[in-house]
Amino acid sequence: MPNTISAGDTAWLLASAALVMLMTPALGFFYGGLVRRKNVLATIMHSFFILALISVQWVLWGYTLAFGPDHGGLIGGLDWLALRGVGQDPGPYAPTVPHEAYMVFQMMFAVITPALITGAFAERKRFKAFVVFTLLWATFVYDPVAHWVWGGGWLGQLGALDFAGGTVVHITSGVSALVAALVLGRRVGFGREAMDPHDATMTVLGASLLWFGWFGFNAGSAINAGGLAANAFVVTNTAAAMAALTWMTVSWLHKGAPSVLGAAAGAVAGLVAITPASGYVDVSASILIGLGAGVFCYTAIQLTKRLKVDDALDVFGVHGVGGAWGALATGIFATVAINSGAKDGLAYGNPGQLGIQAIAVGASVVYSAVMTFVILKLIDVFVGLRVPESEEVLGLDASQHREAAYQI
Repeated sequence: MPNTISAGDTAWLLASAALVMLMTPALGFFYGGLVRRKNVLATIMHSFFILALISVQWVLWGYTLAFGPDHGGLIGGLDWLALRGVGQDPGPYAPTVPHEAYMVFQMMFAVITPALITGAFAERKRFKAFVVFTLLWATFVYDPVAHWVWGGGWLGQLGALDFAGGTVVHITSGVSALVAALVLGRRVGFGREAMDPHDATMTVLGASLLWFGWFGFNAGSAINAGGLAANAFVVTNTAAAMAALTWMTVSWLHKGAPSVLGAAAGAVAGLVAITPASGYVDVSASILIGLGAGVFCYTAIQLTKRLKVDDALDVFGVHGVGGAWGALATGIFATVAINSGAKDGLAYGNPGQLGIQAIAVGASVVYSAVMTFVILKLIDVFVGLRVPESEEVLGLDASQHREAAYQI
């Protein structure tokens, strides 16, 4: 293969990889502020530890399972085990950047996805169980679904559009979070004791850093430093802003006060929803996608609370529902005027694309739910999922890590 590497594309992709890397510790701050004081270190540790664990898993076998040569549309082969053959020359997915650059950009997606799930089981899961779960989930859920959509698998062959991870990242993590919340059960004192966020400022800081990093997440997925990246950047910011305004307004009407945490959560919901669409829709569509995210995700969270499901940090409402809305909205608003390599959506005369998106959503939901349930049940048998009640009451910082976040 001739050397077609572009210095500009490579610089943009490596910078985007760094932006996406920042999102995982940012998520730690976002989640850390939302838990009680006695669990903040344990919650931040989830994200920080995953950054280390999945970085190694991805290098050894994750990347080749997700992006290796296709086997039956279901999984990648082991040709690139331990990055054998993945070097400085361009690879099959990105002809203008080194294969290693593409690999490390995709690594950061693989890192943050299981970290998103941790918000659902915050404050009650054994650290050992969390480690085993993360490794198994990344290998048996994330890697196959990434292959289906981006690695030459059956959903990509079907024509499903997912620019930066609505199905691969957000639906898989959001649905798995709901399953985890149901399998682990409610926290001790849930519904009877106050479980208010211990540091709202930390959460807003985390949301701000997530917003910043998301430009790498979405605009970086263009791979090339060109017009498509610019469009993805603009629609990402617009949808996040619109969703933040919408969520705050809806919660203001519902509860009588403009919530700071609601604005932060709304921004994240908008970022989630625009992710699959960011390389296919124009700015006017991004406003509608952000509006829908603010309404649908807020409503989903109210419903889970009414049903007394202890999804501790509302992962399903934001990522599961937001990801599904974004994936379906891609089938409505996608246009070849933005991306000539895609297909028009329902709004431009092609209802079939919405049907394909619905198949991708359904497949991601069912597979993630079943596999997560099986993984959790196996871990519960051999390791045990939850800490004892006495340790949960004491707090995971002390019981799991023997450290304190704050010195009194």
